[in-house]
Amino acid sequence: MEQGRPRENARPHAPAGTPGEVRVPEQARGEHTHGEPPAPRVVQRHSVRGQVLDALRAALVGGELAPGEVYSAPALGARFGVSATPVREAMQQLAVEGAVEVVPNRGFRVSERGPRELAELAEVRALIEVPVMLRLARTVPAAGWCALRPLADATVAAAAVGDRAAYAESDRAFHRAVLALSGNQQLVSVADDLHRRSQWPLVNSPVGRRAELLADASEHTALLDALIARDLTVVQSLVREHFNGADV
Repeated sequence: MEQGRPRENARPHAPAGTPGEVRVPEQARGEHTHGEPPAPRVVQRHSVRGQVLDALRAALVGGELAPGEVYSAPALGARFGVSATPVREAMQQLAVEGAVEVVPNRGFRVSERGPRELAELAEVRALIEVPVMLRLARTVPAAGWCALRPLADATVAAAAVGDRAAYAESDRAFHRAVLALSGNQQLVSVADDLHRRSQWPLVNSPVGRRAELLADASEHTALLDALIARDLTVVQSLVREHFNGADV
């Protein structure tokens, strides 16, 4: 974090004529660093920002940050016990993802989304993922699908306790793992971004409905069963039904 910055200025001089080498503290000279980054400050900073980002995403998915409301970085920083800086950085990322909007001199407003936007996201996801899943159903051996069973079980476990934030993460993890079998990392990245956008709550929509989460999670296990059995008719039906109902 910021308190570590003065240490960079206080580092001793590196030997002349080695501008490409990493400068290290006096006591570390003579040790073989092999180019390892001697900057725990940077790691710590990114760790804090990442933790804040995860916490904000969970608060958004769980409905703790309400659509239409404006939240300031200092207030959220106090809530999480950190400075405003990592909160602003995390909020900027959420703005890129479409979860919030920047309000100059005030903070960030949680985006207000309606059923039409959610339906559009579901349609785009289906256009991308359904053909890939159907192709994989014909080519991936049963052992490949069996390896995904723990991920499907994790969605059921999160749904069973009504933990919407945990369900959102496990749901995306399952879909990422399925699409990763295609070997197309660009596909996985694009689909995951669309999936995340579809998880932000709607305006005036209740969150944390356990029955809907359980129904969605059960489709994961049913889909795996059909994939392992190579029942392509059931696979196609389940995949299309899963995306038509992707509004939990």
